[in-house]
Amino acid sequence: MSASRLITRRAFAGGALALALGGKSFAQGFAGLGESAEGFATVTPGRQLVFPPDHGPHPDFRIEWWYVTANLADTNGAAYGAQWTLFRQAMKPGLPVEGWANQQVWMGHAAVTSATTHRFGETLARGGVGQAGVEAAPLHAWIDAWEMRAAADPSNAATVAPLELKASAADFSYALRLKADRSLVLQGNHGYSRKSDRGQASYYYSQPFFAASGRITVDDKPVDVTGRAWMDREWSSQPLAPDQTGWDWFSLHLPNDEKLMLYRLRQTDGRESLFGNWITSDGRSTEIAAAGNSITPTATTEIDGRKLPTSWHVNLPARGLAIETTPLNPKSWMGTSFPYWEGPIRFTGSHAGIGYIEMTGY
Repeated sequence: MSASRLITRRAFAGGALALALGGKSFAQGFAGLGESAEGFATVTPGRQLVFPPDHGPHPDFRIEWWYVTANLADTNGAAYGAQWTLFRQAMKPGLPVEGWANQQVWMGHAAVTSATTHRFGETLARGGVGQAGVEAAPLHAWIDAWEMRAAADPSNAATVAPLELKASAADFSYALRLKADRSLVLQGNHGYSRKSDRGQASYYYSQPFFAASGRITVDDKPVDVTGRAWMDREWSSQPLAPDQTGWDWFSLHLPNDEKLMLYRLRQTDGRESLFGNWITSDGRSTEIAAAGNSITPTATTEIDGRKLPTSWHVNLPARGLAIETTPLNPKSWMGTSFPYWEGPIRFTGSHAGIGYIEMTGY
C-alpha cells in the first residue's frame, strides 16, 4: 500500500476516533466515557458471562477493551514492564455494517518501561475493513501487526491460555508468551462491576495468573525476560457517571499468589468511590467494601505540565493490608490521543510484591 493511502487511512481513522470520543471528553468523564449511551446495550446485574463467546467483541455496547500488563525481569534482575491494549469504540448504535461505513473504531496502545525509559506506541483503525478486530475462538485480537493470539488450537477458554502477544513501534518491540494454570476471574459481583451508585457499570473479568516469558527490544537491544502478567476484559456503554473525571486503578501480585484489583473513581466535587476484588491463590474472587478502605497519594511527579500522584498508600484494614507503592519509572506517561499514566510498580509494608497502576483524567 502506498504511503499516501496509508496516511489517508490513518487520518480517516483518527478523525473518526476524535468524532467518537473527543467532543466532550473531559466534560463527560475521561475520554467521553460519561456521555449518554442512548441506543446502546446496557449493563445489568445477573448476566452470566459465557466463554469463549465473551472473549470476543460486543458491538451492541459502546466501548470495550482487551488489556494486558506484564511485570518482567531480565536474567540480571533488572525490572521491566510491558503493556498491550486494544480498544473498540462504537460511534453510533445499530447493527454493524460492512466496509468504511462500519461504525466501529479501534485503537491500540503498547508500551515498554524500564527504570530509565518509557516507550509507547499508538495505532488507529476503522472497523469493517479487516485492519483490526477480535475473534473469540480461538482468541485472536489484532490491529495491524500487533496481536494477541491463542498459541494452541483448541485453546483453553477457561484459562485464556496459552497466548502469544506482540507489538512493535519505531524504538521498541516485544514478543511474549503467556501461560496460566488457573481459570479466569470474575470481577465485581460475578462479573458485574459497579462504577457508581447511579447505575454506571461494566462487565469485567481478568486473568491475573499469567506466567510470562519472551523478549523485549529497546533501541535494537534485545533482552530476554520472564515474569507475571495480568489481562483485563471490560465492556460497557457508559462506564462513568457524567461527573466522574477519571480513575486510579491498581493490579497487585501479592505474596502466596494472591491478587488484588482496586480502583478509585474521582468526581468533580472531590468525592471518591472505591471498588475492588480480593482474589485468593485458587481464584476465588470477593468484592471489597468501600467503607474503611483507602487509596491515598503520597508523592507526585510533574509530567507535561500535569502533577500526577505516582506513589500511594493503600490501606485495607479488614484484610490486614497496609502498603506503600513505588513506580519503576515515575515518568510512565502514555502521550496518546487520550493521555494517561500507566506503569509497573513495586510495593512494601504488610505485603510485598509487584503490580501495575493506571491513572486517567489528570
